[in-house]
Amino acid sequence: MSIEFNGKVIETSPMGYLENAEDWNEDLCKYLAEQEKIELTERHWDVINHLRDEFFNNAGNQPNTRKLVKFFEKKWGEKIDAKVLYDLFPGDPSKQGGRISGLPESRRKGGY
Repeated sequence: MSIEFNGKVIETSPMGYLENAEDWNEDLCKYLAEQEKIELTERHWDVINHLRDEFFNNAGNQPNTRKLVKFFEKKWGEKIDAKVLYDLFPGDPSKQGGRISGLPESRRKGGY
């Protein structure tokens, strides 16, 4: 599959994940979020940047929602639960968030 963005054809998997992570940029991120009916806020960007940092600077790590909750409780300085992250990314914070972040599809099994 592919999408056309800014006059360029960008290859994606059947599930909408970028085939080439180097195609990703913030403008494309905004476009991908818009296609999924998500208006990006500062908290969305926090999650996106964290997911990208974990993947590119931590040996391809793709944290699950439970680990994201623990991380963002500390970062945001408040008690949160998974619902807070699902409100940001209703299609699953780690999966939908990862797709919008330009990461490959997670091969992680479900659960914790």
